[in-house]
Amino acid sequence: MSAIAKTIWVIESRIGMPVTLDELAAHAGVSRFHLSRIFPLATGYSISGYLRGRRLSVAARQLAGGAPDILEVALDAGYGSHEAFTRAFREQFGTTPDELRRKGSIASLKLVESLPMDSPASPDLAPPIIDRRPAMRMTGLREKMDMSNANAIPVLWQRFGPYLGHIPGAVAPAAYGVVVDMEGELCDYMAGTEIAPGTDVLPELKVLTLPARRWARFRHQGHISTIRGTIAAIFDYGLGRAGLVQDEEMSFVEYYGPDFDPMAGTGTVEIWIGLKD
Repeated sequence: MSAIAKTIWVIESRIGMPVTLDELAAHAGVSRFHLSRIFPLATGYSISGYLRGRRLSVAARQLAGGAPDILEVALDAGYGSHEAFTRAFREQFGTTPDELRRKGSIASLKLVESLPMDSPASPDLAPPIIDRRPAMRMTGLREKMDMSNANAIPVLWQRFGPYLGHIPGAVAPAAYGVVVDMEGELCDYMAGTEIAPGTDVLPELKVLTLPARRWARFRHQGHISTIRGTIAAIFDYGLGRAGLVQDEEMSFVEYYGPDFDPMAGTGTVEIWIGLKD
């Protein structure tokens, strides 16, 4: 059972009970940092976001079914007052517990359903290529991304696509997705390409320099739509199986080779993990 599956099992078995990140990490057999990093990559939710969404979704079903006491539902969901519960409920669903109970239907709500505990995509990862590279200067479009929004990153690539092949000083006809500053479901993401040092950058694009370091380059197999499964597998067991330790200051890089076809979603794709020296 993977660390992700163990975490989901504990959350689901303790929906109405307190649970801490330390407890979840202990059950999963990994560090707090590691668990908080891999869970959003695998699921699109931060641990706190998934736990909150699941508890409020259970509460929503109870309220739509006519639960007579909203405070009791709030306490069961882990909230100490009617006011705190109402505030969280409105933020999650855009309506209040009272309004939902009067309506008596969850049809319009975007509930957070239980995630599967058996990983649907458990890639058979090949051993990574270990590659030491000098500093790499990237330019591209960079935005804060919500990893629970599956369309956000593809939309950014659609906007960046017309720049490929027309960027001054581009080192090679390859593209990179650079993930940095991960925090819960949020991260900074750049869709970009490598440029030579000293090259002038187009005014509408951002610049990001990757420091010189060793990289573990894992090959993604299959269609690009399944890349999240590969990323999750790398952090769940791929690094450990290869005896490698990630540099915690760096998230990871998606490498799209010259043969990658963004329309078909096929071609060379690698996940690069920055390693501790």
